[in-house]
Amino acid sequence: MRTVRGDDAQRLVRLGLVALTVVDIVGTAFELATERHWRTAVQLVPWGALVLLALTVALYGSRRRRGVIAWIRGLAGVVLLLSLFGIYEHVSANYAAGPLDQRYATTWDALPWTTRWWYALTKTVGPSPPLAPATLAQAAILMLLATVGERGPGHGPE
Repeated sequence: MRTVRGDDAQRLVRLGLVALTVVDIVGTAFELATERHWRTAVQLVPWGALVLLALTVALYGSRRRRGVIAWIRGLAGVVLLLSLFGIYEHVSANYAAGPLDQRYATTWDALPWTTRWWYALTKTVGPSPPLAPATLAQAAILMLLATVGERGPGHGPE
């Protein structure tokens, strides 16, 4: 393998980050589909986030136009917020399931609130994987990293 330097190395890293984002989008879509994650309006939120992420990838491919980098970063920021919302939703659903868990049904209300939330966060109770929505944040961060130092045409590096 030949040595890659300077601008070529930066371009290769950027393209690698975008490729990882695409892998994340496809993998997350597959996981959401296998879980049939579309039964309620709230369950449609990650699908919308995936659309936004796909849009960031498409915009990255057409970044020759002025302002595209700002749009990519803005959309990635929205996805980060949606990811945090998803983590909250998952942990809250687990917390609500705590009293239904046979191990804690009789003691749930007596547990310290920190313990109950810890059990919800770690999926000790409840069916929702709390870190699954974090894959959306990962993809958004990858796109943010892909744009580091870019300002679009005519602006030069940041």
